[in-house]
Amino acid sequence: MLYVVAWPVLGEADDAALHRLRAQYHAGEAALIGPHFTLVFGAAAEREGELRTAMQSITQRPFWFLIERIVRSDLYLYAEPSDGAAELTSLHEALNPMPAREPFEPHITLGLFRSAAEAEQVARIVGRQNLPMTGRVEELALLRRAGDALETLATIRLGA
Repeated sequence: MLYVVAWPVLGEADDAALHRLRAQYHAGEAALIGPHFTLVFGAAAEREGELRTAMQSITQRPFWFLIERIVRSDLYLYAEPSDGAAELTSLHEALNPMPAREPFEPHITLGLFRSAAEAEQVARIVGRQNLPMTGRVEELALLRRAGDALETLATIRLGA
């Protein structure tokens, strides 16, 4: 399976907080990949050439984002950007020419919980202790996942 992610560049304290939250509440994925915005999720291996071409044609310049809220969706906990969401959506649309079944909501996954109540409680605590967070997106990566391994196939710097 293929993925395209946007790497957030954050201040040291915010970066440490996101890594800590993911390690605590999304341990399996946190060991595999750090905080990121997923732009292409689980694409077939046959799309590699198409995704490489699409990434090379992106003209988006690096941009700032602001995370002011933590959102619970069922059992998941997400950090959703307000500023920067339009740019992430534009990148998603450039990389996914066919509309998805569900609308794209830019986010960084923070955790997966056993119950919605637990997720909601953690969302309130995280929001009070860690927000707002400001960062930049400067780079995208094309990744291939095979089992528990993640391989970087290509990276691009925005605005290069």
